Amino acid sequence: MPSLAPSTSPKPRLWIFAAWLGAFYLAWLFLVVVRGYWPVAQAHWPIAVAMAFGSYFAGSTPMGGGTVGFPVLVLLFDGPASLGRDFGFAVQSIGMTSASIFIIARRQAVAWPMLRWAMFGSLIGTPLGLLFVAPFVSGLVVKVLFAVIWASFAVMTIVKLREMASLEGMTDLSLRFHRVSGLLVGLLGGAFAAALTGVGIDMIIYAVLVTMVRTDLKVAVPTSVILMAFTSLVGIATRNLQGTLNAEVFGHWIAAAPVVALGAPFGAFVVDKVGRSLTLMVVAVLCLGQFVWTITEEWGNLGVRGLAVAVGGVLLLNLVFHVLYTAGLRLKADATRPAEVPAPAREALVA
Repeated sequence: MPSLAPSTSPKPRLWIFAAWLGAFYLAWLFLVVVRGYWPVAQAHWPIAVAMAFGSYFAGSTPMGGGTVGFPVLVLLFDGPASLGRDFGFAVQSIGMTSASIFIIARRQAVAWPMLRWAMFGSLIGTPLGLLFVAPFVSGLVVKVLFAVIWASFAVMTIVKLREMASLEGMTDLSLRFHRVSGLLVGLLGGAFAAALTGVGIDMIIYAVLVTMVRTDLKVAVPTSVILMAFTSLVGIATRNLQGTLNAEVFGHWIAAAPVVALGAPFGAFVVDKVGRSLTLMVVAVLCLGQFVWTITEEWGNLGVRGLAVAVGGVLLLNLVFHVLYTAGLRLKADATRPAEVPAPAREALVA
């Protein structure tokens, strides 16, 4: 199967990433030194420690840094679910954006045919979800939804890891398929996952790419990182325009931002060298652990019925993944050139 990258790889443009880092750290130093926010950053040091780990996974897997930030703030520090979501948007706007710039500067292969439409869908779906869905969903439901989404990802990863890790290339599918799939991912993932939990849309596009399009993880993961970065920027901009952003978000952000600005791209770099299987398995175990943690913390509100609903949600999502996987096998079998990337898509894979 041919490589996803062209025979002569474009020269990396790492000066773009270096310029971004320089601009960010100058802005951060201005805030903590000139504007006097250093005591605020010091007071929120625990979240910076947590995000040192979270940012690595954010850059190396299809899960945003908010996947760590959310349970730390909501379950460990007993904050509201809205704080976990808003902090996820804020910190990913730096960490995931930093990783995205690094990915693009290195000219890594990205599934642009689907990604650009997913970004367009997220641009619509995320604000709509924040305005018309999130206000009517209780904090308990958001916590359980978060736990269910990532436990489902964990189960899919454990069951299919060996097969996913062996994927090369991607199935030859029409640009119309990428357009429709990407748009649905952006609209639904933005409105019903990211708008509620601050994460999740990255996992959705990753799942579609690896199950239906049979995409190499070296392409699927960077694609998910860029979509989460874009969605986070849309999310935090929308929350600021709403004027209801939790006041604690800034304190946590200014402490964690300088960590994630390097941590996420570091994860993207390391995992590209050592492979993703071990990292994905560690993430899967952590995701199952947070599911147990959530159920234990909220047992008084959930009980046996709530546990049954949560487990049912995990099973239902994995049924969806299985349907997508089965459809992907059929698409691959029906494709005229299943081992090749269609020409328009191949040209658009590298940033």
